[in-house]
Amino acid sequence: KEMGRIIRAQRKGRGGIFKARVHHRKGAAKLRALDYGERHGFVRGYVKDIIHDPGRGAPLARVVFKHAYRPKQQKELFIAAEGTYTGQFVYCGTKASLAIGNVLPVGGMPEGTIVCNVELIVGDRGRFARTSGNYATIISHNADTKRTRIKLPSGAKKTIPSACRATVGIVAGGGRIDKPLLKAGNAFYKYRAKTNRWPVVRGVAMNPVDHPHGGGNH
Repeated sequence: KEMGRIIRAQRKGRGGIFKARVHHRKGAAKLRALDYGERHGFVRGYVKDIIHDPGRGAPLARVVFKHAYRPKQQKELFIAAEGTYTGQFVYCGTKASLAIGNVLPVGGMPEGTIVCNVELIVGDRGRFARTSGNYATIISHNADTKRTRIKLPSGAKKTIPSACRATVGIVAGGGRIDKPLLKAGNAFYKYRAKTNRWPVVRGVAMNPVDHPHGGGNH
């Protein structure tokens, strides 16, 4: 590009006015940090609250566990699976049962299980299938290499270690995009909570200085 302004797509990388609005968010939604209790048995927590996280389509669950070594509570923020309710007991670990909302290694689940918030590396606390209504499917296990093949929401198939954990079920808040936004005001409030990327001006509507598509009416 010889002349002209730095176009919007290039300006976004710098941050500045293009940073995400995170001040009012509830925190990072992750699985429990992987500990001895989860590796060798299971730990029980209960869902204290189901909360809305601004800028995120899926609801979050506040799950409270007993601390392993100290007489106190350990609060975690999970991505709520569909069907989660307050007061529900959630079990995490290798020996946890296969029930909606429980967290267990993908190697311990039968083929065809629907899961969400799947880890990519053991202990990374959840990477795949985290947005509302999304899920991954367990395709097959390889006992020799200790790896499991899963199908991601995009349709791509991926092989991950069988010790990677996942939540059983699909992410709550599905069907969110079935209802049209209908008016610009609704889109305005939707993106105001997320980040500065709306409204989108078409390149064709700009001047030649602002975009490669700009100009061209005489």
